[in-house]
Amino acid sequence: MKIVFATSNPHKLKELNEIVKSFGVNDIEFILPPESFDPIEDGLTFEENSLIKAKEANRLTGMYSLADDSGLCVEALDGAPGIYSARYAQTPQARIDKLLEAVKPYNNRKAKFVCSMTLVDEDGKTAFSYTGECLGEISKIQAGTGGFGYDPVFLVDGKNGLTMAELSDEEKNAVSHRGKALRKVLEFLEK
Repeated sequence: MKIVFATSNPHKLKELNEIVKSFGVNDIEFILPPESFDPIEDGLTFEENSLIKAKEANRLTGMYSLADDSGLCVEALDGAPGIYSARYAQTPQARIDKLLEAVKPYNNRKAKFVCSMTLVDEDGKTAFSYTGECLGEISKIQAGTGGFGYDPVFLVDGKNGLTMAELSDEEKNAVSHRGKALRKVLEFLEK
């Protein structure tokens, strides 16, 4: 079964298909939407933005479409950067630097990665949605070379002081917000 994954990022698509295979699912393949895919993400929550993207991919293709919207929520920053995680600063390193500066005055460094996934059917109706979370805290320094985004400063709960960027792909997929949400979507699809 082919399902449109509502992203224009081929690296994100590749990662998603690798996670699917690592879960032992071989009969589902995610594909990119047409190049004209460019939704206006004006929702106020991860769930709303995920639905906007899934519906737009479906409108362009008429196929089952899956979208995710994800980000980092820091307790001391009232949930920021949240839905603005990718737009928090101009570059990945600038986003990390801005985050580390923002949390510097706080003792509470608790944070969570959030990923909301929405699957719509051929008619554009929501078939399934789920929000996965990965709990942790913001480190004081960067560590690790894996992953992307805020992974080098996110200390994963239960991983002995390792950042998300220090975990192997298999370890990351087992505990990540995206891995948890995708697992639930795949369970739904297999029914």
